[in-house]
Amino acid sequence: MTDDPLEIREPAQFKALAHPFRHRLLFALGAGPATLSQLAARLGAAKGTVAHHLAVLTEAGMVRPAHSRQVRGGTERYHERTFRRLVGTDTDAGATAALLGAYAEELAGDPDPLVHLRHLRLTPAQAERLRSTLDGLVGEAEEAPPGQARYGVLVSLYRHPPAVR
Repeated sequence: MTDDPLEIREPAQFKALAHPFRHRLLFALGAGPATLSQLAARLGAAKGTVAHHLAVLTEAGMVRPAHSRQVRGGTERYHERTFRRLVGTDTDAGATAALLGAYAEELAGDPDPLVHLRHLRLTPAQAERLRSTLDGLVGEAEEAPPGQARYGVLVSLYRHPPAVR
């Protein structure tokens, strides 16, 4: 997995993000490389379902083969994410809705989540400064060693449509 953010721009990437199960797969792979069987067990899904969605994510450049190892009866193939974080520049309504749905599902399992929604009037320069600050905070966050709790961070700065201002 690379530390560089993956910028979502290509149609295949938007397609890959349009299904909530693929978000669950990406979140699961955030813990490290895993086999098809491990992912199926972790997510409570059929291996065929996991294989299909892994193929879509691989085609979109979001997942890649990590390594393989010989075991009795065959070869275990591990898959890993190609990124540490996603950055959306152009938005697709379906992909955004799927991302927010996956986020809501994760959020529901946290007994004490931190969620803020605030509407601000900003100049273009202020908005750019805020965007840069938020991006810097998320990008500079250090990963704890394996075995520590995992946290999700979803940051969004968006401009309201003219009718809402």
